[in-house]
Amino acid sequence: MSMQVFLLPDLGEGLTEAEIVEWKVKPGDTVTIDQVVVEVETAKASVEVPCPFEGVVGELHAAEGTSLAVGAPLISISGGAVADTPAAHERYREEERAGSGNVLIGYGTGHGPTNRRKRRAAAPQVGAAAPQVSGNSTQATNRSGACGATSEPSRSHAPKVLSPIVRSMALQGGLDLTSIDTAGGHGVITRADVERALAGSRVASSPEGVTRIPITGIRKTIADKLSRSRSEIPEATVWVDVDATALMQARRDLDTSIDGVKVTLLAVLAKLTMIALAKFPELNSTVDTAAGEILRYENVGLGIAAQTDRGLMVPVVPQADKADLKELSERLAELTELARTGSLPAARLSGGTFTLNNYGVFGVDGSAAIINHPEAAILGIGRIIDRPWVVDGQLAVRKVAQLSLAFDHRVCDGGVAGGFLRTVADFVENPVVALGSVR
Repeated sequence: MSMQVFLLPDLGEGLTEAEIVEWKVKPGDTVTIDQVVVEVETAKASVEVPCPFEGVVGELHAAEGTSLAVGAPLISISGGAVADTPAAHERYREEERAGSGNVLIGYGTGHGPTNRRKRRAAAPQVGAAAPQVSGNSTQATNRSGACGATSEPSRSHAPKVLSPIVRSMALQGGLDLTSIDTAGGHGVITRADVERALAGSRVASSPEGVTRIPITGIRKTIADKLSRSRSEIPEATVWVDVDATALMQARRDLDTSIDGVKVTLLAVLAKLTMIALAKFPELNSTVDTAAGEILRYENVGLGIAAQTDRGLMVPVVPQADKADLKELSERLAELTELARTGSLPAARLSGGTFTLNNYGVFGVDGSAAIINHPEAAILGIGRIIDRPWVVDGQLAVRKVAQLSLAFDHRVCDGGVAGGFLRTVADFVENPVVALGSVR
């Protein structure tokens, strides 16, 4: 009986790994083509993965809670057919021509015709030696001396490390390959196995009272992205205090004037930001470091920094500059609800060109925010509280907030950044004039 091995597919957005959240099937279950077999969590979102094979589930190659690299064995299906449609065949041929990487959800990673024949020949032994997880061919791996070659049964006791990267990680971490436990029962040491073993060795050597928490999943992606921003972008920050009394009143007035739509403070700030960006388009840009060029965008993909149970996310409102206040309010409300419930699809987390950050919800006055790479600027507003303020030469109690702007000094200088921030501040202090008849 033939055995098909479905590899973790390329989930897009440049993601290289995913964590197994929940298996929808178990060994012995019968599955059909395109049936969802597993839910995985990437750094962007939770994704349900359909299987391109039909038949009986033979083996699940990773336990729930473990991470898999794109192209690693995910599930084995015996005695069934492959998705047989012209579109599927064309996608598979494209994968073969590409070699690896540009793949479609549900169709794994192509490795070329030669390797496909080798996998089929070895399929009955898949439980003993799963296909390699790296982009190198099995033939090349065997030549390089990697363990786990199924053609040498006498060496079956040796640890199976089919990825040179995984082998290097283990050796650099001082691990004995024969002591590393493998997850999923397939007998191949994966990156997740090595990371788990390394974490265990660190915990064992940690001083009393210290807990080591691995940086994985979305936490790792956030760390990587923000570190990249700080290392690549020469950012500067400007800030200003503003009298937001009129802004608060305008928000209350708008609540009763836009067809029953709940207008939030964030929506009003977003609209004021769009108006200001039209006057200072330099900030709606990114830098192509490879080409040595500034890319200035015609439309604004407005990112909204949001704290969720999964961590910091920046869902995007595409073409936010084209939306009126009512539409912007509705779209922001939708994004907020999706973020709150953890239902944001990956597509809603890309395409941003400028980010708005309302850190006032955390009860803080100011922040030197990190730019959301590869954008060029992020605008933030702190909490709005009663403070003494001079109005027409007289001291009064007003609603005051702090605005801050972190910007990429490569796309503009302080004059542009300061001019933009001052414009937003003027709009906040007199929003009726800025909004005019826009609703």
